[in-house]
Amino acid sequence: MTVALPRRATGRYLHALNPLATIAGPLPAMLALVFTRDIATPVTFIALGYLLLLTGARLSTSRLVLLFIALPVAAAILAVGFSLWTDAGDLDHSTTLLRIGDYHLYLSAVEIGAATALRLVSIVVLALLTGLTSSGPDLVRSAVAHLRVPYRIGYAALASYRFVPRFRAELDVIRKAHRVRGTMGGRGPIAAVRRTIGYIVPLLASAIRHAERVSLSMDARAFGAHPSRTERYELPLRTRDAVFVVAFWAVTMVIFAGLLFF
Repeated sequence: MTVALPRRATGRYLHALNPLATIAGPLPAMLALVFTRDIATPVTFIALGYLLLLTGARLSTSRLVLLFIALPVAAAILAVGFSLWTDAGDLDHSTTLLRIGDYHLYLSAVEIGAATALRLVSIVVLALLTGLTSSGPDLVRSAVAHLRVPYRIGYAALASYRFVPRFRAELDVIRKAHRVRGTMGGRGPIAAVRRTIGYIVPLLASAIRHAERVSLSMDARAFGAHPSRTERYELPLRTRDAVFVVAFWAVTMVIFAGLLFF
């Protein structure tokens, strides 16, 4: 018997939404941002994304660092890089910001670089509406239930994804074991390469053992033996999910229409 349980109570409305709603809402904006070339449009969606995250998501210190330090720094680095890589033949040469020998950095190149960087960052911020407010298992359950994704594919992909934290923990154990045995190999880049090579064999052996245990566990639960399976709980699409999606689409259309005509 499948039971419909509410999303975890966190006091933040984005956590109460179905993961598919937090994907479907920003998706049209993310697709449209790929084709924008101005600066105002991505900046507006970045502001919208930050507003939703700050008011509707539970943000830890590391997530706040990501939003207010890592992303701005990445945007600045990308803007500089794209400005330097822009083809000078397609630029407006009327305003020169920097001249080093025969190289000219034009204002138009900086504008193109900033627009491109902000476009990428705005897509990332909108994607974080799902990434910071939902979990992988909830997303898989919702996709299987509402998008008719075969559960064999969904849960197999989820099992593979969960290998990553497992490998991280195993690598930490292997490093500690090498440190206890005094086989760290000294300092410097050559020693670091040797240590990395030394981690490969035990990590591979651990990965094989873990894969065998996961396979036996799935076989014991008759995974894939039937065309469908029951769930411990389901994630239904509620009225609030539809309201969020429709409201986000409406805001997206208003933003694009307003920036287009004004």
